[in-house]
Amino acid sequence: MTSVTEREPLTLDDFAECARRELPPEVWDFIAGGAGRERTLAANETAFDAVRLRPRALPGIEEPDTSVKVFGSRWAAPVGIAPVAYHSLVHPDGETGTAAAAGRLGLPLVVSTFAGRTLEEVADAAHGPLWLQLYCFRDAETTFGLARRARDSGYQALVLTVDTPFTGRRLRDLRNGFAVPAHVTPANLAGSAAAGSATPGAHSRLAFDRSLDWSAVARLRDLSGLPVLAKGVLTARDAEAAVAAGVAGIIVSNHGGRQLDGVQASVEALPEVVSAVRGRCPVLLDGGIRSGADVLVALALGARAVFVGRPALYALAAGGSEGVRRMLTLLIEEFADTMVLTGHASPGTIDADTVILPGHSHPTTENPAPHTVPYAVPFTDRSPG
Repeated sequence: MTSVTEREPLTLDDFAECARRELPPEVWDFIAGGAGRERTLAANETAFDAVRLRPRALPGIEEPDTSVKVFGSRWAAPVGIAPVAYHSLVHPDGETGTAAAAGRLGLPLVVSTFAGRTLEEVADAAHGPLWLQLYCFRDAETTFGLARRARDSGYQALVLTVDTPFTGRRLRDLRNGFAVPAHVTPANLAGSAAAGSATPGAHSRLAFDRSLDWSAVARLRDLSGLPVLAKGVLTARDAEAAVAAGVAGIIVSNHGGRQLDGVQASVEALPEVVSAVRGRCPVLLDGGIRSGADVLVALALGARAVFVGRPALYALAAGGSEGVRRMLTLLIEEFADTMVLTGHASPGTIDADTVILPGHSHPTTENPAPHTVPYAVPFTDRSPG
């Protein structure tokens, strides 16, 4: 496997190119692809491209403090790794390598239900905050067992995915006849929850609990004693329902463009959700983060922090655990530079006055741009590489 040291990646896109060269085409498509015509997949990135930043002259900042406090933990930056299945598809170390890299930098990892390493192995490798992402299975004891194991292993929160009664129609995988290789297994699942997992789409339709409703939040919280976040909220209505159900936080997400094609980009939906929540719980975001400037835009629109998914797998494929560490380091450095150039010494001062949204003139002190302004960016049909 080519080391990232052979040609130093200078952007997150460079890590993606390294991974594309290393991975079998069908594995690349499984990771990089999205649902349907991949309009939402493309929009997740192009929506960030349409936002403009407002610089500050002579900011007087030598070294910004990038750290944030989330649920009682101090993160080195408002950045974490989103849940992505089967890290061992791209590197033998799998989630343990990813956890070690994030932990060395003081950043969190959200471990997927479909991790290729056990929750306990990941916890042993981690030195930073760990959360567990949960799908709810028809076999409720499978779900509850995962929650209890997470609690007992020191995980700090559960992340309930609320947009996936079954996985979206992913045309690349269908055309490739993709199946998870036999040597890559869902290490934390057994029995009916694991059976058939070599074909992810078909398995989800058999195993996932489609009767799931918001009462699951209280059940999981009461069973585990852990805070429960809702991942996959894109509208004010669902944000209100999530808060009413007692979530500890909301992750604005469209599942990386892998569920319902044609929905808004995550960052487009962010202002609506932030407005609906009204500060009652933290709002976070995943989807389309590819630079430190993207991190700052998300914070300016009301997110407490963001998560990256595909870039973590690309970096793991390109250089193992060290590749993930270097990708995250690059992202933090870009974020710190953008903070200085927009006049922010800490993430807490980043607000809507820092950005100009598409179709809006620049804000003024008399007429500031509120977090609640929604916006839209036309979809494109390009398929990201």
